[in-house]
Amino acid sequence: MAETSHRQSDPTTEPVLVRVLLIAVTGIFLLAFLVLPLGAVLFRVVEAGWESFAATLADPDTQSSIRLTLLVAAFAVPFNLVFGLAAAWAIAKFEFRGKTFFTTLIDLPFSVSPVISGLVYVLLFGADSFLGPKLTALGFPVVFAFPGIFLATVFVTFPFIARELIPLMETQGKSDEEAAISLGASGFQTFFRVTLPNVKWALLYGVLLCNARAMGEFGAVSVISGHVQGRTNTMPLQIEALYNGYDSAGAFAVASLLAGLALVTLILRSLLELRLNNDR
Repeated sequence: MAETSHRQSDPTTEPVLVRVLLIAVTGIFLLAFLVLPLGAVLFRVVEAGWESFAATLADPDTQSSIRLTLLVAAFAVPFNLVFGLAAAWAIAKFEFRGKTFFTTLIDLPFSVSPVISGLVYVLLFGADSFLGPKLTALGFPVVFAFPGIFLATVFVTFPFIARELIPLMETQGKSDEEAAISLGASGFQTFFRVTLPNVKWALLYGVLLCNARAMGEFGAVSVISGHVQGRTNTMPLQIEALYNGYDSAGAFAVASLLAGLALVTLILRSLLELRLNNDR
């Protein structure tokens, strides 16, 4: 009887050989498609030497790409933070007509190629569009300039924060907010003292993913930036420019910076995910 109860409570019924095989296959895939490529990048940087790495970082075009990447992320992430909070609150806490369609629209960038999103903004604000020449005449060009890169980055990253918050808010329900309002709290007090503290770790997790995606975006930015050296090249575009210019050591040096950012993101993500699971 005790043995039967133990079997029913144990969800893992696969033989040891099957479990070992699954773990081995997973490990091989991670080694082949993640660890070895990143290791190759770091190896090429070490092989080229510190002098080559420092020379690449001292290059004005590389420094410009780093500044632009950080600037785009600094503007796009807060924008998506506000949108993600508003969208998640609306979807999880309220019932309204078109809610399902609204939720589907949030997922749209996941199914649309980033190249298409960049092309959309070229069609809207390019030289052959209605708005593009007018904005350029006013001294506010969008295509081949920072505003276009910002718009393209926002498009490909805006689902990340909302998608982290919506399931959590739906699971939490409305009871805490209803209790706060019944005790006389205003809408702003309810949001800042009840809703926001309840989702703070999920919010930070979404911000982290959004920031990593913003700094690593290539396709959409490649279409709308124009690849102007020293002006509109972000770090991923600078890597491509260096590699196409037969400066493989420089390309791997900049790639190592992005790889380092990815590693930091992975560590922070793991810590936040652990804290998030503990809160749940």
